[in-house]
Amino acid sequence: MLRVLYLVIIAVCVLPTIPGLLGVVVSAFGYIPAIGLSAFSIAGFAEVFDWHGVWLSLALTLGSAVVSSYLACLITFAILQSCWNTKLWRKIEVSLSPLLAMPHVAFAIGFAFLFAPTGMGARVVYEMFGYDLNNTDVDSLALLVKDPYALGLTLMLTLKEVPFLLLMSIPILQQLKVDQIEKISHSLGYSSTQCWWKAILPQWLAKLRFPMFAVIAYSVSVVDVALIIGPTNPPAFSVLVWQWFSDPDLSLLPRAAAGAVILFLVASLLLGFTRLVEWVATKGYKHWQFSGRTGLPLPGKALFYVTTTLAVVMIPLMIIWSFAQRWRFPDLLPSQYTTRFWQYESQGIADTLTQSIIIAIVSATIALILALIAHEYRLRFRIQLPSYIIAIPMLIPQLSILFGIQIATLYINSELYLFWVCWAHIFFAFPYVYLSLDGPWRSFDNGLTRIALSLGKTPVQAWLGVKLPLLLPAVTFAWAVGVSVSLAQYLPTLILGAGRISTVTTEAVALSSGLDRRVSAIYAICQALLPLLFFSFSILLSRTHGKYRRLSIKGLLTNESLSRKPRHP
Repeated sequence: MLRVLYLVIIAVCVLPTIPGLLGVVVSAFGYIPAIGLSAFSIAGFAEVFDWHGVWLSLALTLGSAVVSSYLACLITFAILQSCWNTKLWRKIEVSLSPLLAMPHVAFAIGFAFLFAPTGMGARVVYEMFGYDLNNTDVDSLALLVKDPYALGLTLMLTLKEVPFLLLMSIPILQQLKVDQIEKISHSLGYSSTQCWWKAILPQWLAKLRFPMFAVIAYSVSVVDVALIIGPTNPPAFSVLVWQWFSDPDLSLLPRAAAGAVILFLVASLLLGFTRLVEWVATKGYKHWQFSGRTGLPLPGKALFYVTTTLAVVMIPLMIIWSFAQRWRFPDLLPSQYTTRFWQYESQGIADTLTQSIIIAIVSATIALILALIAHEYRLRFRIQLPSYIIAIPMLIPQLSILFGIQIATLYINSELYLFWVCWAHIFFAFPYVYLSLDGPWRSFDNGLTRIALSLGKTPVQAWLGVKLPLLLPAVTFAWAVGVSVSLAQYLPTLILGAGRISTVTTEAVALSSGLDRRVSAIYAICQALLPLLFFSFSILLSRTHGKYRRLSIKGLLTNESLSRKPRHP
């Protein structure tokens, strides 16, 4: 039975990448019989490179992806170097869940409210220095929202990826046993700073490979965030490809498919570049690791406070905008408030929220069940698919496979929009849920299960009575991760739902380009709070479960001691 279920996992969460890639590659070469194109051709690729500004678009995409990824990596290392195993680190661990819970779209909208030409940043600058950004020549000042150099997109991606890399670094540093490395380094005369640079950084960077792959693949292929704060003329290459896919002229689909193939090749090259950087830093050029006792202390604490403060300020700012009726520039606060925008949107947003929550819960629950089955199959049969195959949906640009998957759905039943959207959410959430459970499942002592089996329990009873209660915090956290990933899906919902399935993310992106910031703020607030509620539920359940287990063990020990206490006549 377990083998059959594992085959189902492969069929649902791995194999669809084949028709996805195959469909988009075939379409890129001009073979789309459904619209009358039945001859292979490279005209689609020629149209891509003939498009005015395509090279600048590719340069903006490459620059923003590489700079944001490695800048986030450097900031993460700085925070770890300054704060690991200190009193501040406990606060950092507590703050990671709410920081991770905020989706990229909500973060981008809050970022726009902060750094737009009439945003809070410009208001504060005007109030403090009397400097009006709106009267400055745009060509001489690179603004951080819709700027032509993608500086805002780079900065926003950097700030958003730091909490993710910090979370991924926790099990890595625990595995490296940092305390022992520091003791040995101190005995050789190295300071803590020098120890982190020369002894910990090479090992940490090598083990951070897959998180860095995920970060750089997302950065090069992101569409929703780039639509909100990215450059517009030309846009990022991923946005450009999405615009080609949205073109009503179906004869131009080969150009869009060719763009998706090029985006896939660019992402693959960047993954190879990331691996090359890691090899050069850790193995190819190792002279810096033993060339004296030099080491640069980084302001990790200050960087953490800055990144956290920017994220924390966004939610109150969006709340103020949602109630603002009149807010003239450069006033720091609105002069009039109203609730009418919430009243106007209440009915529509209630329906959208309900649909978003249902899709997220269904998708995350199924993804969690599949991930649990996959881990149990690995433990029982000692074989599994390699991690990089399971992580393929995280590492391939969504545009590069969704078009092919959409074509494949046409041959089955294209009108099951809700079904295909839920399946796409499961497809993209499964790798995150699986990797979230990987550490806890590997660290679990399977001897406890064997003891339960030796006492006459069935495998199911042992799993439900022993293993699941011990790993329940990790299971609930992985489920919350799946919900968060599902709530953040934009392109899968839009493409496979054919515009008929509305979620809070699709509405937030659509409204972010409108003229009314109040409505955008309302949807951004809802999109930011939904994952936070699920993460809070996960944390609350974990703490309640832990407290209940401690009380149960304490009561059991008390009863046992009383039963062994000698009785006096």
